[in-house]
Amino acid sequence: MFSPEHQAFEESVATLARREFHDGYLARATSDDMCWPELAQLGRHGLLGLSLPEDAGGQGADPVTVGIACEQMAKADFNLSYLIFATVLAQGVLTGLPEPVARPIVRAVTAGEQLLALALTEPRGGSDASATSVRARPVPGGYLLSGEKTSVTLGMHAAHAIVVATCDPDAGSRGTRRLLVALDDPTVTRQRIADPGFRPLSRAGLTFDDTFVPAEHEIAGTGSGLAALLADFDLTRTLLGLMVVGAARRAMEATIEWVRDREAFGSPIARFQGVSFNLAEHDTQLEAARWLCYRTLGLRAAGLPHTREAAMCKWWAPRVAVQAINDCIVLHGHVGWSTEMPLQQLLLDVSGVQIGDGTPQIQKLVIARQLIGRRYVG
Repeated sequence: MFSPEHQAFEESVATLARREFHDGYLARATSDDMCWPELAQLGRHGLLGLSLPEDAGGQGADPVTVGIACEQMAKADFNLSYLIFATVLAQGVLTGLPEPVARPIVRAVTAGEQLLALALTEPRGGSDASATSVRARPVPGGYLLSGEKTSVTLGMHAAHAIVVATCDPDAGSRGTRRLLVALDDPTVTRQRIADPGFRPLSRAGLTFDDTFVPAEHEIAGTGSGLAALLADFDLTRTLLGLMVVGAARRAMEATIEWVRDREAFGSPIARFQGVSFNLAEHDTQLEAARWLCYRTLGLRAAGLPHTREAAMCKWWAPRVAVQAINDCIVLHGHVGWSTEMPLQQLLLDVSGVQIGDGTPQIQKLVIARQLIGRRYVG
C-alpha cells in the first residue's frame, strides 16, 4: 500500500495530468513536433528529475514517487510520461561528472529547457550491449568518438546524449565507457527514423566522425561504463512497466464508458459477458502488473536486489497493456478503428516499449539466470 504522502502525490499528479494534458494527447502524439511548452510545464510543476536533490532542481523523491508520476502522466499522455521518465538519466550526469560540468546541464533538464538521451543501441547489435563498436580513442585531453548509434529516443531533440563506447573492443564490457556528448557538435550527424509511435519524441540514428569529448565528460561509476548502465536498467524497466499500465488504464476507462452507452439487441453491450468478462480479465492483469512494478520499486527503495523483478515488469507489463488496448479497440467496433480516437495511437505508442530497454527474450533470460543459474542457461 502507498503511504499517505504517496497517496496525496498520486492524487495531485492525476488531477494535473487530466486537467492540463489529457485532451491534447492525440494531437501531440500524431505530430512530429517536440512538445516543448508541455515539457517546460512539467518542469514548472517539479516533475522532472524527481529523484535529484533539491539543490539540483529535484525533490529528493524515492523510486515509488517517480513511478507514481510516470504512471499517472501516462494515463493522460504517454509521451509526456516518457519525458518524466527520461530525466532519470540526469542522476548519472550529476553524480558521475565534475560539478561545474554537470550542474548547468542538470538544471536545464529539470527546468524543461533541455533533453538528455541515451545512445546505446547500434545498427549491428541491439540486445548485446557489451559488443559495442562505437570507438572512443584516448587523445590528449579526452577522447575521439567514431561510429554509429541507432534507435536513440529523443535523439533529434536532445542537447546531450550519454554515449556508451569502447576503448578496447577486445576487452568486452570492461572496455566500455559512458561519455556525455554535446549533440550540436558539427561532427555529429543526426538522422530521424520514421516511426508510428513516439512521434513527438523522435527516434534517431547518430553518427560520430572523430567527435572530441573532453575527459571531464566521462561519466564515472562503479565498474565499467556498461556495468553502471545495466544497474540503471532495474529502475528504467520498472518505470516503463508502470507507464504502459497507465496508458492501458486510459483505454480501459474510455471503453468502460463506451460499453455502458453503446446498445445492441436492445440493451447496453456491457450486459453481454463476452464484453464484461473481457474487461474484468484485463482489469485483473493490469492491477497485478501494476503492483509487481510498485513492489519492485519498493525493493529498490529498501536497497534490496530487484533485477529479477524488474525484468518481470519489463516483459510482462507491455504484453498485458498491448493486449488490453487492442481488445479495447475491438470492443469499440468500427469506431475503435478510426484514427480520430486515441486508441489506435495508444497502441502504437505502447507497442514500442516491448522492444526498448531489452526485448521480452532478454528479460526472460535475466529471470532464468537468477532462477536456475547462469551456468545452466548461459
